[in-house]
Amino acid sequence: MEQRLFIAEERCARLDVFLAEQMEDFTRSRLKKLIEGGQVCVNEQPVTKAGVEIKEGDRVLITIPEAVEYTAKAENIPIDIVYQDGDFAVVNKPKGMTVHVGNGNESGTLVNALLYALDVLSGIGGVLRPGIVHRIDKDTTGLLVVAKNDKAHVSLASQIAQKSCKRTYYALLEGNLKEEKGHIVTDIGRHPTDRLKMAVLPQGEGKIAITDYQVVAHFGGEFTLCKFDLQTGRTHQIRVHAKHLGHPIACDPVYGYKKQKLKGDGQLLHAFRLELTHPTSGERMSFTAPLPPSFAEILQKLCKQYDVDLAAISYLFEEGHIC
Repeated sequence: MEQRLFIAEERCARLDVFLAEQMEDFTRSRLKKLIEGGQVCVNEQPVTKAGVEIKEGDRVLITIPEAVEYTAKAENIPIDIVYQDGDFAVVNKPKGMTVHVGNGNESGTLVNALLYALDVLSGIGGVLRPGIVHRIDKDTTGLLVVAKNDKAHVSLASQIAQKSCKRTYYALLEGNLKEEKGHIVTDIGRHPTDRLKMAVLPQGEGKIAITDYQVVAHFGGEFTLCKFDLQTGRTHQIRVHAKHLGHPIACDPVYGYKKQKLKGDGQLLHAFRLELTHPTSGERMSFTAPLPPSFAEILQKLCKQYDVDLAAISYLFEEGHIC
């Protein structure tokens, strides 16, 4: 168990803000959990609210419990590790794999595979989500970054929050999206009647979600291949925004049409490119992963059927790389 004592040199409006300034190696969410868990005292009095006002001269003592060993079990599951060093790893997640343990998924997750494949993972995500900085849906394929230590986790999470970590996806949409590019800004939150789904909500009733998109190819008015750049990372964000445009992602069992034109085992959505700044060296790095075979095969057939130049999108099928 570790304890840290801080004495406020000036007034601060909130306890969580004060601690975040003092403890740059901790994320805001982790500090909030420590406060709400009764691990913080102000002038020897326990507090559990993050908004407590801190005044000049206040003594703030925080107790950090010893790290708990992982409860997710390591499993020898083959995964595609695109890159790794001492700070982080970039993984190309396959379709059908849940990212972390939970909601009845006790094995077969990416976390189970990572615990076996990597020498160490950051502890910020807790015992069930070690190393997980951000997620992609079970049936979405492609790249995500995994932190191997807490310092790297804080840096990578901060880059995502500040929108300096670039995440580019490709999706095949139903119908003919006429606007060649656009900027979507909405609130997203739980669907008002179906709690298993997310939805676009009136302003102020959800969390702001921002997505940029650009059309890549049209297929006879039946389908549109589109590139999406995430500015925020809300649950199901691209899938919800695609539906909001009136063109849901093909083969999406949750947000798509009840009667699908294509046969597929999940939404045709792929996290193609990930660009970030190295947590230690400061080097700007970019990673790509080719479309999975099932997605690539569908696009190749559509190109042939609708006489679309396959060479124009050949980069989506090429072997992934680091640059």
